Order: sequence, then structure tokens, then C-alpha cells
Amino acid sequence: MHNSNHTGSAESHHFTRNLADEAATLALGAEIAAVLRPGLIIFMSGDLGAGKTTLARGILRGLGYEGKVKSPTYNLIELYKISRLYFYHFDFYRFNDPIEWEEAGFREYFNADAVCLVEWPEKAGGLLPRADLQFFFHITETDRNVEIQANTEAGRRCLEHWQALSSP
Repeated sequence: MHNSNHTGSAESHHFTRNLADEAATLALGAEIAAVLRPGLIIFMSGDLGAGKTTLARGILRGLGYEGKVKSPTYNLIELYKISRLYFYHFDFYRFNDPIEWEEAGFREYFNADAVCLVEWPEKAGGLLPRADLQFFFHITETDRNVEIQANTEAGRRCLEHWQALSSP
């Protein structure tokens, strides 16, 4: 990814992107969708209204999903089957105790055949598997920024592929 909003290098596996509006957030989601592979775990953190569900919608649109994309805040999970990919969108905002994650029986969804995207992962404490990619949303006075970080080899490969696709 070569643009004025890029910080870090291919070696650091850390990027920051300015998200001026909803369209920019959806576009980033479509870019990320192009490099997703089964087995990836993605965490998204940030304040309410920061753009987490909008990014999830952009990813799903980028994967070819044309139906309604709802926030899973009340259901805790939305399931999508896109071609041969299972995409699980979790939202743990309403968890009051990390043990709720264990009791909900979600562990089985985190497998090699699925992409798991988790909003509010901190609400599950340290019980979740390690994220391959993490998105940290920050609201500024005029717009939003998102920091993207790779935490595993699979996450690093994903960001390297994304960078290669984004290069002129």
C-alpha cells in the first residue's frame, strides 16, 4: 500500500489509513476482502460509531455478499456463507464477563475453514484465539483513522499481499 496514509514498512507489518468517510471505510473493506483466506481471525477495536461494522460491511461486499449486513450487537454473531467461505461476524459489546464467550459455545467457529471477524474482542478477555490481524479505530475531530497490525505469520502474509495489490 503506497499512499500518503501509509506508515510503517513491509517489515513492520503495521499500517495506518485515514478514513475520511463511510465510502473510504467501505473501500478499505473491499481491499481487505481481496486478501482474506480461510482460517484468519480479525479483531476490530474502537469506540462506538468508529466504523467497525461499516468495515465489516465493506469486507462482505468485497467478498461478493449482496444481502443485508447487520450489526451482530444483539445476536452476538451473524453467519455468512459466501461461495465456499464461512464468514462469522461477532460483536461482544454486550458481554459483561469474559466467561460469556466460553458459555456461548463460539470456540468451534474459530477453525481453518472460516474467517472470524470480532468486534469488541477485549470483552472476551484473553479467551479468544490470537488475532492474525487487528484493526484499531480512532475518531478524530474531522474523520477517523484505523491502525492495521499483523500479529501472526498468516496476518503478515495477508498484509504483504494487500501491499502488493495496492502498489502502482
